[in-house]
Amino acid sequence: MMRGVIGLVSGLLFGAGLAVSGMMDPVRVRSFLDLFGAWDPTLAFVMGGAMIPMAIAWLIQRRMAAPVADADFHLPDTDPITPRLLGGSALFGIGWGLGGLCPGPALAAFAINPPAAAVFTAAMAVGFAIVWALDRPSGPRTPVHA
Repeated sequence: MMRGVIGLVSGLLFGAGLAVSGMMDPVRVRSFLDLFGAWDPTLAFVMGGAMIPMAIAWLIQRRMAAPVADADFHLPDTDPITPRLLGGSALFGIGWGLGGLCPGPALAAFAINPPAAAVFTAAMAVGFAIVWALDRPSGPRTPVHA
């Protein structure tokens, strides 16, 4: 129960941060990315405002034996940089620049602009489905823990 409450509060806080920062406004995001036009540097402060507390949180986490509301930490593995990662990153950046939204702000934008958020989220879901279809193995799979 506590884990769910912490997740809900964290999600609400994250969404509020996106709203207050202007990350849910595609025009503002595109203005930030328009370095040679009407550049709006204010979102750089949002990035700094997120990186500083996260760096502190990582330092604190390294000293903790276990998280407060779970048995252990669920951290991603360190994987090498691959052409697929670089390509996905480029597609993400291009989509963010063209659409002015990325997944987190798009989902939060349902609260203020449902039609635009729905169009973006539908396109994102199609992209997820394409990647899922391309990643499926063609032959039978052996269970990992067999």
